[in-house]
Amino acid sequence: MLLVPPAVGLAAAGGADVLISQGRPAVASSAASVSWAGTAAADGDGRTRWTSAAGPGTQWVQIDLGAAQEVHRVHLSWAKVYAKAYRLQISANGSVWTDLFRAERSDGGADDVRGLHGSGRYLRLLATRRSVESGGYSLWEMRAYGPGPSGPVAESGRVPSAAVPAAAADLTAAPKKETALELVASAENSTLDWRSSYGYIEDIGDGRGYTGGLVGFTSGTSDMLGVVAEYARRKPSNGLARYLPALRRVDGTDSHAGLGAGFTRAWKAAAADPVFRRVQEDARDRIYFDPAVRLAKSDGLRALGQFAYYDAAVMHGPEGLREIRDRAAAAARTPGRGGDEIAYLTAFLNARSAEMRTEAAHSDTSRVETAQRVFLRSGNLDLTTPLTWKVYGDDYRS
Repeated sequence: MLLVPPAVGLAAAGGADVLISQGRPAVASSAASVSWAGTAAADGDGRTRWTSAAGPGTQWVQIDLGAAQEVHRVHLSWAKVYAKAYRLQISANGSVWTDLFRAERSDGGADDVRGLHGSGRYLRLLATRRSVESGGYSLWEMRAYGPGPSGPVAESGRVPSAAVPAAAADLTAAPKKETALELVASAENSTLDWRSSYGYIEDIGDGRGYTGGLVGFTSGTSDMLGVVAEYARRKPSNGLARYLPALRRVDGTDSHAGLGAGFTRAWKAAAADPVFRRVQEDARDRIYFDPAVRLAKSDGLRALGQFAYYDAAVMHGPEGLREIRDRAAAAARTPGRGGDEIAYLTAFLNARSAEMRTEAAHSDTSRVETAQRVFLRSGNLDLTTPLTWKVYGDDYRS
């Protein structure tokens, strides 16, 4: 099927274009087996193919063109299971992507997309909606054409056939989780060094009493009580244990009764104890991180969406996250139900920002609008570094 971007004539593709993708290194977000790895999409062999892992949601395959090159045409040869909806994207660095073309109703077979205008080192096919309810996506070949490099093209070597790039990992992978914790720390504690926040504690005036620790455990919503109770279980002789009766009494309120300056001093002192630090990390993962990531993965979301859920859980609680998620799902289908991931995440961030504006203490939505929304607009669904963002007027880079 011949496809042309809107308002672009065929003549724009030029008559002297050459094949610039064949034999170039290619990687994919997943592979059904080592026999169907992303390298097959650019190997020039019509008998080999890339097949993604089964399951709902977005998958991708990208080709490293070796240097920034103009792309005027892309020819896709789909196997039996294809993408009904997909995007062709270009990038200079593999993290910030620009759409060259969007298909909403592909019928598989061969898609010959002409009249493209874009330049970059990396070319990506972002498959967003499957042709079948089960399975994944499968592509025999992805051929890109352009005028060719104006200078030497650096050879970067072939990627092993079984390799899946670190960029495609979900949020539970150590580097991705570290990035997520830095992002939350920038919003919660104005630092990327999340490990410096064990001893943080103050009343931020949000009606939840004291807020403290890695992800803002609060005395009014049970999680701070849970942290101190678990600390006392693991280490009975600690300086916070005597405040357990007071924490039980103020749970569900914004009261400081029985706590006060003595409690905040004890919290800060406990932050030097490795046992207390481990308790905080375990509580963070059990209450917020792990449930949020599981829910996001069940909705077919990649690392950016998993982080968006986690950050919402930190601020609004697990139940608050589910309420925001349900409002977003009413506005746009999740990828797990056949929806477009970018459209759904846009709806989720809209719902999140709207919820934040209802709370005076959280009315500054920059952790969404000048951070998560920036990553989404750049097509960075995998939360691939380097990242740059702003929170509450401060600039950050990871």
